[in-house]
Amino acid sequence: MKKLVTICRTLSVTALLSLMLQTSAQNLNEVKELYQKGAYNQVKPALKKLVKQQPGNATYSLWYGVCCLETGEPQTGLKHLQTAVKKRVPSGQFQLARCYDRLYRYEEAIDEMDTYISELRRRRRPAEEAEAELEKIRNHFRMFKGVEQVEIVDSLVVDKANLLSHYKLSDESGQIYRYVDFFKTETPADTPASVQDGMVYESELGNTIIYSERQADGSMQILTRTKQLESWSSPTPLPANINEGQNSHFPFLMSDGTTLYFAADGEGSLGGYDIFVTRYNTATDSYMTPENVGMPFNSPYNDYLFAIDEFNEIGWFASDRFQPEGKVCIYLFIPNSSKQVYNYETMDNEYLAQLAQLTSIQLTWEDKERVEATRQRLAQQLNGDAANQQTVSEVEFIFVINDEHVYHQLTDFRSPEAKQQFHSYRQMESNYKQQSYKLLSMRERYAAGTQEEKQRLKEAILDQEKRMDEINRQLKQMANQIRAIEQKAL
Repeated sequence: MKKLVTICRTLSVTALLSLMLQTSAQNLNEVKELYQKGAYNQVKPALKKLVKQQPGNATYSLWYGVCCLETGEPQTGLKHLQTAVKKRVPSGQFQLARCYDRLYRYEEAIDEMDTYISELRRRRRPAEEAEAELEKIRNHFRMFKGVEQVEIVDSLVVDKANLLSHYKLSDESGQIYRYVDFFKTETPADTPASVQDGMVYESELGNTIIYSERQADGSMQILTRTKQLESWSSPTPLPANINEGQNSHFPFLMSDGTTLYFAADGEGSLGGYDIFVTRYNTATDSYMTPENVGMPFNSPYNDYLFAIDEFNEIGWFASDRFQPEGKVCIYLFIPNSSKQVYNYETMDNEYLAQLAQLTSIQLTWEDKERVEATRQRLAQQLNGDAANQQTVSEVEFIFVINDEHVYHQLTDFRSPEAKQQFHSYRQMESNYKQQSYKLLSMRERYAAGTQEEKQRLKEAILDQEKRMDEINRQLKQMANQIRAIEQKAL
């Protein structure tokens, strides 16, 4: 009898283990299937657990790293993709190069992709996809070398659904409307938002509209109409160089009647929607080839709705960089009369990346008096709008706590300790900026100096670079400490 009980127990344990293994295999199959379908947000939590349980599993590291990359967390995914590459997981180098690209570490991205392509060729495997990706990265690197020097005077985080209501342009700059409001279209209550998301720009005189409209194939295209007596002409699509092969959206026409800004997600984009500019050539009755306006306006995320109020000397654009789902940040800037770019050759790459990403709008302030004057003028403009008594945003910085929390004011902090440490962090960040300017000045003197002056400056520049590396290391360490402390208070 005792022997029978032992046999039954053994069989029960065996059956239980078998069931557990079957369940585990089934779950893994589901994870793999979702990953291969590109359901990155859905599968990410499960992969996070798997990586924690089995840190030595390089395949899980690759999958989780890709999920982080595709869901806006490239910094989190970096170490996991580096692990996958160290353990020689197929396609690891391809994904790591993409991650470096997303983090504005372009030289590392190019080196990683070059190595990957060389390996593919050595094994006589197709390299077309990697070569196309490498060309994209090189194009991004070229943009990085020409980051525009523009002062971002303010920023405002709003619900994406209410984006247009926060653009307070002067009458001289024309007006922008939601498609459904301008055309007074009636749509069923259950119509998806994506079908209603067209936008209309109306000129100051009200005799021209340029608008985006969803087509039968689901794409967004830009069309135009002119006023004929009391009715509008038939819609005319803009040329193929604007509309074909991509979604084209968010048009804005400057007061000169020829310069058109719009957003598109085609081949020339850094990622998602990018802002482009084109000009109408009256001599040929056509639009010139659109040009990407570059960084910092564009990023690997969605950037769009670029508008300039020439009367008030204020520019606006929207971006979902650093933002949770459903939110968008509107940046207000002082337009340049001509494009001015930072000197890539003489600037610290990490500092230039901060300027390109707009991690802190204060870093862009070259002339604080001009910035303050612009902010005051903007406040007067907004407060003069009787329909919407809105004040200038007090957003002073962008500090990411986690996926759900992005802070813009000191009052956002719940932990007094984290708030105090962040105050110190900002002081150190300001010091980093000052040291960056000092290094820039030294490099400029070195470039223009005599051989004797270059020899004298060489050691000083090396020392300054070491000092900045140390400050940058401390900044990263302090930022992680602040996040850890604040997350405990959430």
